[in-house]
Amino acid sequence: MDVTEFEELIDQLGEDLSRWPDDRRLPAEELLKHSSAAQASLEEMRVLRRALAAPPVRAPAGLADRIAAAAAKMKSDTAEPRTEGETAES
Repeated sequence: MDVTEFEELIDQLGEDLSRWPDDRRLPAEELLKHSSAAQASLEEMRVLRRALAAPPVRAPAGLADRIAAAAAKMKSDTAEPRTEGETAES
């Protein structure tokens, strides 16, 4: 088994090698003993699974309202007529 095949099997069967069929698991375990690339691939999959299983990140209460208010203020600031030479910062 090479690293490419190992990565494909991780995608298909998951990172828990104990659930793999013996004819796939045994060569994978042997590859992991000697291949830092295979070890890194397995760790990346584990990190990805943990990230996907984590609870969703929630925005603080009222954040969407504050963003909408700021956008509306910016829109009204740019809509005000200006005299020659006047800028929004003036």
